[in-house]
Amino acid sequence: MTKTNLLQGKKGVVLGVANKRSIAWAISKGMSDAGAELAFTYQNEKLKGRVEDLVSTLPAECPLFPCDVTDDEQVAALGEGLSRNFGSIDFLVHCLAFANREDLECGFSQTSREGYLLAQEVSSYSLTAVSRMAAPLMKDGGSIQTLTYLGSERAVKNYNVMGVAKAALESSVRYLAADLGEKGIRVNAISAGPINTLAARGISGFTDILGQVAERAPLKRNVETEEVAGAAVFLASDLSSGITGEVIYVDCGYNIVGL
Repeated sequence: MTKTNLLQGKKGVVLGVANKRSIAWAISKGMSDAGAELAFTYQNEKLKGRVEDLVSTLPAECPLFPCDVTDDEQVAALGEGLSRNFGSIDFLVHCLAFANREDLECGFSQTSREGYLLAQEVSSYSLTAVSRMAAPLMKDGGSIQTLTYLGSERAVKNYNVMGVAKAALESSVRYLAADLGEKGIRVNAISAGPINTLAARGISGFTDILGQVAERAPLKRNVETEEVAGAAVFLASDLSSGITGEVIYVDCGYNIVGL
C-alpha cells in the first residue's frame, strides 16, 4: 500500500494482532505507513512475545498493554495506560473474535450455552467494553472500527455461532454510533471477504469458500489483507468524517451477488 500522511499526528490502539498474516497486522502496518502512532494489546503472556516481535519491526516505538477483554479490570487498565502514554487517542481498531471449535463444527442448533455466551462476549460485547473505555480518551472525537463478515446476515456453512455473534457486533456498531455520535466519535465495521488467516482456517471447508468467492465475485478474485487495511486507514482518517454506523464491504463485491 502506498505510504501517505493520512494519519499523521493521530494516535490509536489496535486490539487483536495475532500473527503476521492477520488482518489486524495488515491494518497496523497500513496505519503506521500513514503516519499514525500506535499502541497494541496482547491477550496473555503466551501471546506477548509474538506481538512484541511483530511490533518491533515498525519504525516507531509502540507501547504494548495486556488486555483480556473478558476482564473489566484489564480493559480499565488499558485505558489508564493509553492515557499515560498518549494523553488522548484518535482511533481504536477492534479485531477480536473467538468461538470454541466444537461450536463451529456442530450444527448451529447444537451450540452449547457456554459456547454461545463465550462467542458473544469475546466477539461482540468486547466492542462495547472497549468503546466505553476509549470514549473519554477521544477528547476531540475519533474513530472506532471493528471487523465483521457476511456470515452475520447470511447462513454460511460452518460459520454457525460466529455468524450470530457477528450479527450482534454489527447491531452494536449502530447503537454505539448513535450513542457516541454527539461526542464526535464515529463507529463503523469493515466486512472483509474471506482471507486465508490462521483464524479463518479454523472454519471447516474454508478453501471451498475461497474458491466460490473468487469465481462469483464481480472482481473475480479474493480480497487481500492490504485492501482491508486501506479501508481501515480511510475510516481512521478525516476523509471519513461523515461516516458512522456503517458496515463497509471490502470483499471484491461478493456481497452484491445473487444467483
